[in-house]
Amino acid sequence: MGHNHAHHHPTITGKNLLISIVLNIIITIAQLIGGFISGSLALISDAVHNFSDVISLIISYVANLLANKKKRTKTSTFGYKRAEIIAAFINATSLIIVGLFLGYEAIIRFNSTVEIKSDLVIWLALLGVLANGFSVLLLKKDAAHNINMKSAYLHLLVDMLTSVAVFIGGLLMKYYEIYWIDALLTLLISIYLIYISWEILLKSIRILMLFAPEHIKIDDVAKEVLKVKGIKNIHHVHIWQLNDAGSHLEAHIEFTEDIKLSEFDIICAKIEQDLLEKFQINHCNFQPEFIRDDKKDLINQD
Repeated sequence: MGHNHAHHHPTITGKNLLISIVLNIIITIAQLIGGFISGSLALISDAVHNFSDVISLIISYVANLLANKKKRTKTSTFGYKRAEIIAAFINATSLIIVGLFLGYEAIIRFNSTVEIKSDLVIWLALLGVLANGFSVLLLKKDAAHNINMKSAYLHLLVDMLTSVAVFIGGLLMKYYEIYWIDALLTLLISIYLIYISWEILLKSIRILMLFAPEHIKIDDVAKEVLKVKGIKNIHHVHIWQLNDAGSHLEAHIEFTEDIKLSEFDIICAKIEQDLLEKFQINHCNFQPEFIRDDKKDLINQD
């Protein structure tokens, strides 16, 4: 069988993620205590959200360690590359659950507005803005090419925006005594949480279910392979992602002539290069066939 394993993916160490975990633990404790003292639901919701982020960031950190340090074995031939996808799925799910919970609490608070100690809200929200803003900057680069880091980055970005909203709400409560703004901000935060998490949840599910990447159309891949001289048919095609760093392809290729193995290798090299350039498929595995009596369906239904 022909195969190609091109690797050009940057290694992510997770050091910045660990720093973010420590900062979030500090923020969570401070805002939780301050929320109960001040009576601010928005501050408590921010603390709860931060606590969920601490758990999520730890999951992301462990997944990153597993993906980078665990070697492939005879029983885990792919290693732990999928750990980061599982982490992204858990993180996105937790954000949606937290968002629903905060939305429910906010609606209840609309009917029972209470006076809030706004000074404490303002200072603790400002602490959240600064600490989470720093964490966001730390993870921004890694988030651009890793779904696990992107889920962690979005957690922290929402934390920062949440703290900004709570800070503004604190100012409005202090100077204008608009206490219902606390519940409104909490509701807006919950809606935003669900909105930004949905895309990551769907993408992680697609990868875990071995769906073809959205940017790849199997018919287009088949047409590209059939352009190569000597190939009669391509069938039993499977395209999937192990993680978000690359795409895998396996297929049966039927030839018009009974070629030598050396000729097959040359043809495979050409196909692999074409598919890498046009579809970013960087792992290929082909099974050669010649006058073999089997089904020639593009997608095998057995």
